[in-house]
Amino acid sequence: MLELHSYWRSSASYRVRSALNLKRLPYKIVPVHLARDGGEQHSADYRALNPQELVPTLRDGDFALSQSIPILQYLEELHPEPALAPTELRARMRHWSFCQYIACELQPLQNLRVLNYLTSTFGISEAQKIEWLRHWFSTGLAALEQSLPNTESLYCFGDTPTYADCCLVPHFFACDRFGVDVTPYPRLLAIVTRLRALPEFIAAHPNQQVDAPPA
Repeated sequence: MLELHSYWRSSASYRVRSALNLKRLPYKIVPVHLARDGGEQHSADYRALNPQELVPTLRDGDFALSQSIPILQYLEELHPEPALAPTELRARMRHWSFCQYIACELQPLQNLRVLNYLTSTFGISEAQKIEWLRHWFSTGLAALEQSLPNTESLYCFGDTPTYADCCLVPHFFACDRFGVDVTPYPRLLAIVTRLRALPEFIAAHPNQQVDAPPA
């Protein structure tokens, strides 16, 4: 069985959980607490598995893979059905561009180590930190809204969910967490509203994870 080393609130882990659920692949969650005891991702055992000291890490037998986008691509190569990426070349590449923009340009800004560095090293206040994050998230959402195909499809790239949707829903969770106004982006908001009602995304939600704190 696949093992996903994951943290309940990690956006990158959230997107992989969503994909695994859409692929209907059985997997076991191995929690990695990013804050307890200085961060379990820095332990010798976890560093041996993932020298980047980040989550998620997917373990498939004796093979371990880090970084969420390569993990999604690995799942698509290994388990092509149901397909979670468009089949037509240009649509598929635009889809991966959409995914990469979230994973590489936006999501890292709200990583715990980045936010802690802002406060501990530069001494910015909590309010300044949140305002900084809201600025970049809003800029990114505007770009994502414009990047959607010019269609009336149910989801980002068609009428069935793709990896782009697996990336978008966790980003909106982060937007909710940091109080980002998402109403100026109606197409994205409508897509996320539909996705949040799907059982695969409900099961992947941070609050449903074994390592989530009690409500």
